[in-house]
Amino acid sequence: MRIYLETLGCRLNQAEIESLGREAARRGHEVVDAPSAADWAIINTCTVTHVAARKSRQAIRRLHRINSAVSIAVVGCYGDNAPVQARGLPGVAMVVPNLHKEQVLDRIGAAPLVDDPQREHAAALNLPCERTRAFIKVQDGCENACAYCVVTLARGPARSVRPETVLATARQRCAEGANELVLSGVNIGSYGRDQGPLATVPVEEGWTLARLVRALLDACDVPRLRLSSIEPWDITPELLALWRDARLCRQLHLPIQSGCAATLRRMGRRTTPDALTALVAQARAWAPGLAITTDVMVGFPGESDGEFESSLAYIADLAPSRLHVFRYSLRPGTAAAAMPGQVPPDVAARRSQQMTALGKRLAQSYHEQLVGQEISVLFESQTPMGITSMWEGLTDTYVRVRARATIDLANSLRRVRVTDADHLGVTGEVL
Repeated sequence: MRIYLETLGCRLNQAEIESLGREAARRGHEVVDAPSAADWAIINTCTVTHVAARKSRQAIRRLHRINSAVSIAVVGCYGDNAPVQARGLPGVAMVVPNLHKEQVLDRIGAAPLVDDPQREHAAALNLPCERTRAFIKVQDGCENACAYCVVTLARGPARSVRPETVLATARQRCAEGANELVLSGVNIGSYGRDQGPLATVPVEEGWTLARLVRALLDACDVPRLRLSSIEPWDITPELLALWRDARLCRQLHLPIQSGCAATLRRMGRRTTPDALTALVAQARAWAPGLAITTDVMVGFPGESDGEFESSLAYIADLAPSRLHVFRYSLRPGTAAAAMPGQVPPDVAARRSQQMTALGKRLAQSYHEQLVGQEISVLFESQTPMGITSMWEGLTDTYVRVRARATIDLANSLRRVRVTDADHLGVTGEVL
């Protein structure tokens, strides 16, 4: 069959859709780059906010408009949380829950597995993934009980991918030319702490995220290894010590969510502003030049003007290099949905604008410090501009870099001298 793949949302979704594409190729199917050419479309959806859920519905409807004959298989968090609604959308032939996502090819009548490494490698060149940076799923599900989070309901309990599977996947991506591996999951800091009947890496085996990262650094000669979001309470001294290895990207993404202690308590977050401050100081001491990036929510139920101002001031003092701001979104089934003091939309919007403006100022300040420096950039994409191209890539600290060049820089690590900066990133000259 001809199969089209699409994904929305997080890096975990990207890692999963790439794995499905590889599996489809191994089974002898053709992974196509347009829904108009497909027999089946598999879409990995998101529902972390009501906006994400709406985008998932819009994407499904768009697939049907492009090709009314294509059969659509909906997987991912939106389909899991609203299966009846998803099944009623035009063109949807099936909705597969997250716990059975890996069976979607079986369910659409895929052929038996064809064990052909050459076919797999050739097909990988046409998959909807970034071979420059390879997203590797190491974990799924979450045991935390954050009051606002619907992902826990959609993804289920924490399950770790077996370490030998992660290592084999990492080696394969490196062999295919990836210069950066990105470890992805719902809650990667819980790696190895699985409990219950779905556990795949029992606690007694002693696996932790730190041990997994050490094993990957020992087993692969990849230039860069990046960690996705890690909860503050999962950061350990053993993990921080690994930043002594220059291949571990100097970026730590901590989802802070709020800088106000009272708001954090209502959210069910297992930390405080003081604990976060101490953790960030410790991390920066272990890894000089470490970039702290974060997520911040505004408009959580009960957030007063004073609580918001407290959070705003805290984030300003912490000075992360990158700030992802989002408004609280009421998600049915979560504890926060029933909380009193729901913040009016116009108030939440105003607070979002203020926090976003702060994020831009912090990013601008961080980027301006790089002007005049030489930095290492992994280039990914280009925009043709006559005889030259404007290339874009990332530093290990997750700074977006732009540079003109007449040569092909795709998937290459190059030194760049920074000449200018704005809140989006920096511009420089390839050396």
